[in-house]
Amino acid sequence: MNEQSSVDVANIRRPASGLTLEREDLDDDPLRQFEAWLRDACESEALDPNAMSVSTVDDRQRPDCRMVLLKFYDARGFVFFTNLESNKAVQISGNENVALLFFWPTLGRQIRIRGSAKRVPNKETLKYFVTRPRGSQIGTWVSAQSSSISSRSLLEAKYAEIRKKFADHEVPLPSFWGGYRVTPMEIEFWQSRTNRLHDRFLYSNNEDGWNIERLAP
Repeated sequence: MNEQSSVDVANIRRPASGLTLEREDLDDDPLRQFEAWLRDACESEALDPNAMSVSTVDDRQRPDCRMVLLKFYDARGFVFFTNLESNKAVQISGNENVALLFFWPTLGRQIRIRGSAKRVPNKETLKYFVTRPRGSQIGTWVSAQSSSISSRSLLEAKYAEIRKKFADHEVPLPSFWGGYRVTPMEIEFWQSRTNRLHDRFLYSNNEDGWNIERLAP
């Protein structure tokens, strides 16, 4: 498209949320601070407050990014699940350094995380898998994620086939489906402010624990 866009994105603006962030507001533990902000997001965001982007790089060092859902978090890190033959899984196998991003527009907040991703044990994957709706369990068997397909009808036919196959018993965990835990090395909490003078605080993990510093917006 060579002509100028008819959508005037340069003038899309909205006021800041009115919330602030000061050093004394922060918990010394970034995971507890994350939990506090996630709780706020669950109360304010209408859709998927646990949605986060996962950024990886491929074997040519080209960045890639997609949205997934956070399913667990604790002192060890942040867990999501995926097809282990997908692009993201292949890229993580080649370079475990990843970035996560949570964005909650109603609150004017972001959390940026950099860390390393490693597979979670199968028992943790199974513990989560059995809680998924049956349709989602079947769906994990259907799609060779990221591969090229000729039509949607192929997916629907495969879904019907798998649903019939497992009709009389529980859906088993596929060997090609699992989870990753991202262990954070840096966590940034970003709060929008008026005049673009946003509040930003970065937690950096070192031998003595977490160091906290304010960043310029």
